[in-house]
Amino acid sequence: MDKLREKVSTFVNGFIQGDWITRLSYIIMGVGSLLRKQWVRGITYLGLQIMLLYYLVTYGFSQIAGLRYLGTQTQGQVFDESRGIYVYTSGDNSMLFLLFGVVAIFIIIAFIGIYFISVFNAIENQKIIEQGKKLPSFKQDLNALMNERFHITTLTIPTILTFVFTILPLVFMILIAFTNFDANHQPPGNLFTWVGLDNFKKVLSGQGNISHTFFQILQWTFIWAFFATFLNYVLGMLLAMLINSKAIKLKKMWRTIFIVTIAVPQFVSLLLMRNLLADQGSLNFVMQNIGLIDSPIRFLSDPTIAKITVIVINCWVGIPYSMLITSGILMNIPQDMYESADIDGATPWIKFRKITLPYMLSVTAPYLITQFVGNINNFNVIFLLSGGGPLTLEYHQAGKTDLLVTWLYKLTVNQKDYSLASVIGIIIFVITATLSLVVFRNVMKREREFG
Repeated sequence: MDKLREKVSTFVNGFIQGDWITRLSYIIMGVGSLLRKQWVRGITYLGLQIMLLYYLVTYGFSQIAGLRYLGTQTQGQVFDESRGIYVYTSGDNSMLFLLFGVVAIFIIIAFIGIYFISVFNAIENQKIIEQGKKLPSFKQDLNALMNERFHITTLTIPTILTFVFTILPLVFMILIAFTNFDANHQPPGNLFTWVGLDNFKKVLSGQGNISHTFFQILQWTFIWAFFATFLNYVLGMLLAMLINSKAIKLKKMWRTIFIVTIAVPQFVSLLLMRNLLADQGSLNFVMQNIGLIDSPIRFLSDPTIAKITVIVINCWVGIPYSMLITSGILMNIPQDMYESADIDGATPWIKFRKITLPYMLSVTAPYLITQFVGNINNFNVIFLLSGGGPLTLEYHQAGKTDLLVTWLYKLTVNQKDYSLASVIGIIIFVITATLSLVVFRNVMKREREFG
């Protein structure tokens, strides 16, 4: 905040106390460099201003104005008497109106940033001249960009690409949540318009089938994420401790056996288990033939059993990863801590609770946070194993094992309900970002207190 006040003060005082060249730079970019013979800087700033003005006059203002209604002319049909057929007449594309409008806003924001840079450059040039020093030449600017300002050189392109491929699509997706962009409003055949917070009310109001579906899936998503994270972590740690114990022989062989399972692509394992656990799959067929069961066990078609099944199968494919991570940490725990505990007569449980677990948690806390957030968005296991099923009429376009992310996928790919899916995406982002920030902050605070 102090830096912002300092910048504002510099900007205001620069105009009040500046000479005529500096003041003119507030209107025409680059003048503070051109009139002081910094030709490359001046031409660059002036060229950017001219290009922006040309863009605004020819495209920018109309594109920003298009954000108000997202198009007015719908696609229609007219009869072509010469050919004896109906032909389509062109209409407005609401999606392009929204996209170009967002791009125009980003261009203006970027220009505002460049404008302030040019003004501060003019102010700095005046100060340098008043001190009797020589302004840096173009060659000196290049040398600075390759040395003390090298961070600017290296980060410029990644920053631009981040805005283009991450921030711009993210803003576009957020804005879609405030429209009625669905199967009945598909451009270019139909227009979609702004609906305000209606979509959020449908999801969060607690009334209607959509809201009921959301809260039921949200509850299951947290249950799934909890068990998928901590079961894998605890069982993987126990397996690593078992392999590392002195009583176990052939440690390398056991580690190799579990690590080799990681080499099998996860989607292959999940599709194999999906066929194996089907109602008429191999497992039910074998158990019926040997007389263990009279009717097939509905591993993936019964709502309760399906939820238990996906959690168990996730443990099967995820425990080797946790074992591999925790094995390295276990081998780095100082052995003198265990020896001191043995002298004090500590039991294995006390040693685990007082030494092993705290040490593991202090090292793997960031891993647990990322795993929990990743399991909230774990698309592969649910989609490839159960497909979100079994389907039910109680939910809106979702099954009993669907997570928020798989429900979002179905809403977009199957139902083309992009506005509702965008709302779900925003809610997922808010949940995961909040959890990550709060938990990570508490973990780091505790480590500073006890570290």
